[in-house]
Amino acid sequence: MTEEEMIQAAFDNLLQYYLKSNHRKKADVIQKAYNFALHATQNVRRPSGEHYMLHPIAVATIASHEMGLGSTSICAALLHDVIETSDYTIDDIKVIFGSKIAQIVEGLTKIAGGIFGDKASEQAENFKKLLLTMSEDIRVVLIKICDRLDNMRHLDAQPIAKQYKIAGETLFIYAPLANRLGLNQIKTELEDLSFKYEHPEEYAAIEKKLAYTHEQREHLFDDFTNPIKDALDKIGIKYEIKARVKSPYSIWNKMQKKHVSFDEIYDILAVRIVFTPTTREDEVKECFSIYVELCKLYQSHPDRLRDWLSHPKANGYQALHVTLMSNQGRWIEVQIRSDRMDEIAEQGFAAHWKYKTDDDPMNTERVAEDELNGWLRTIKEILDDPQPDAMDFLDAIKLNLFASEIFVFSPKGDIITMPAGCTALDYAFQIHTFLGTHCIGAKVNHKLVPLSHKLQGGDQVEIITSNSQHVQPVWINFVTTAKARNKIQALLRKQEREYAKEGSTILTSWLEQNGLSLTTSILNKLAEVHKEKQQERLLVAIAKREIVLGENDLNAIYSNKRQKSNKKNRLEWRKYIPFVKSKNTAKNKDHDYLVIGKDFDKNQTIVITEDNISRYKFPDCCKPIPGDPILAYINGDNELEIHSRSCTEAARLKSSFGTNILAAQWNMRGDMSFVTAISMKGIDRKGMVKDVTVMLSDTFEVNIHRLTVVTDDGIFIAEIELKVRDNSNLDEIIKKLQTINGMQSVHRV
Repeated sequence: MTEEEMIQAAFDNLLQYYLKSNHRKKADVIQKAYNFALHATQNVRRPSGEHYMLHPIAVATIASHEMGLGSTSICAALLHDVIETSDYTIDDIKVIFGSKIAQIVEGLTKIAGGIFGDKASEQAENFKKLLLTMSEDIRVVLIKICDRLDNMRHLDAQPIAKQYKIAGETLFIYAPLANRLGLNQIKTELEDLSFKYEHPEEYAAIEKKLAYTHEQREHLFDDFTNPIKDALDKIGIKYEIKARVKSPYSIWNKMQKKHVSFDEIYDILAVRIVFTPTTREDEVKECFSIYVELCKLYQSHPDRLRDWLSHPKANGYQALHVTLMSNQGRWIEVQIRSDRMDEIAEQGFAAHWKYKTDDDPMNTERVAEDELNGWLRTIKEILDDPQPDAMDFLDAIKLNLFASEIFVFSPKGDIITMPAGCTALDYAFQIHTFLGTHCIGAKVNHKLVPLSHKLQGGDQVEIITSNSQHVQPVWINFVTTAKARNKIQALLRKQEREYAKEGSTILTSWLEQNGLSLTTSILNKLAEVHKEKQQERLLVAIAKREIVLGENDLNAIYSNKRQKSNKKNRLEWRKYIPFVKSKNTAKNKDHDYLVIGKDFDKNQTIVITEDNISRYKFPDCCKPIPGDPILAYINGDNELEIHSRSCTEAARLKSSFGTNILAAQWNMRGDMSFVTAISMKGIDRKGMVKDVTVMLSDTFEVNIHRLTVVTDDGIFIAEIELKVRDNSNLDEIIKKLQTINGMQSVHRV
């Protein structure tokens, strides 16, 4: 098949699927968009060597097939890269295809700087533009997710450094965004693909284990579901029972958080019952009818019933979750949903349009739409009061993307959806900024609690205010929602600016009294004397009377002036003697770090050896050791930082400054030792510490840096810092420690 035939076949597949859907048949405008995009990209190639047109067709196909979007979205998907790959402008798109399609295409087009300032990350800039446009039309972000999914499916054609950048960005931003919009299937695929490229060995290992245990899961599924099928057949329900297997990324993530092995993950298998209701009005009632039948067969877990029927999740998700004890003694989660609920669970808000009718008894579509609009309003608030720093902005958005929900009640009984882990102060800001600003406490279930009190699902919350109360800097430490954090930071910045202005006036007046004028050098000197990193902080401290200017400050200023004058006179003679070097040209540095120049090839892989390891920075956030999957990051000083690929700080850097991410690998001979830490837990007994230390010193001959031991009610907990050669040496030590009598778990910290 020729390239032209491949492109035409892909488009024909897209068009045929669209014509079979429930959307209004606007095939002519789709054909027009295809012809236009094909002409605009005729000389453009993908990194894999394929014709570029295959990409916009793939994006449009995902939008149509996997999200169920209509002609406007399909056209925008076909045209989304035209502005970047050709000489056409957004005005051309507007004239030919109308303002709506042009607006979406413009939102999908990358931009070149300006929102966060000169030092901003291009990724953060583009993401903010995406959100700005998304708040006007949700289809912008839906198509962007389609675009990202196709890019992830073809990521193997990219250089390794770019793979890390794109995969990290996807996991940090786009997968949570897909989850927030209810795109469960796409979210799972984005997570798995990111995991595959960031941790290929771990991904392959889990895939292998899933394949190995497939037959065992099949037997468990059949044994568990056969009685259920018989019961549902008797009551005449039209249904389908599916097995839901936990994704590789989800398994790996749980292994990391719980510090357990694959064999200790017991919820890999879940069961999903999808039924077609007799009437749409009775679908919730039928969910509970099925639940009753299940409870007749198996014992249910009383604390693990999740009712998202009466109160759907913020992304529109509806289902009834129940956990049952199988005949093999395994807890198995069962998800009960109607066919409508199932589609919404997989396609999110896109599926709501399909089911939107006027005779919806529970107003579920309207509720979901209200939830979406509420979330978009929160996004708008963050955009209206943006963080000056790109990283802070992404963190603020991420707070909204990742949060699970709980339901709390107002004093009047109204239901308020809040993120899990939120505090009373978060609730106050959620209701109204005035309440948050003047909040002095709260009553939760009629009991007085502090602002930092964490709310639980079902709590009834009443906020207590005082006009004399104002925002406190300490509040930022215990709020969890993006809305509250942004409001507090904005008010604090406003206060700081007022204090800085007052401090500047005080300082200027004091300098004039002493025959001096305010200059940058004087500000820098005073900041140095008072150990303030920023000039603004110095001025704030002066205004708050935390710093009282006096003789010491004058001595420091005049001393600095005299030193500069004397130094100039002292060093003047050196220029006449060529073999005498200035001290400034031969600074004694603790580290001679490698500095990256403008011509440095970012596609090359950084190789760390014993000879060059001192030239790289190893931040305290992750402390990788030889054998750990790593990457390099070019920091603000153009030095190379080495991070573990799973490091949380590295995840933030990949999502914000991905162009500064480089591939890196170890090439160590094993002559050096590296400090790492392990945590142990077990049953306390006499001689436990001795067994641990003897094994480490005698068997492995490792040096113990630090040993901390705590015993509580017969439980032994210890943390050890020790020196190892590499991660295989560490794994060997961990496996051996696990054999000690009474030891329950050993893992790396």
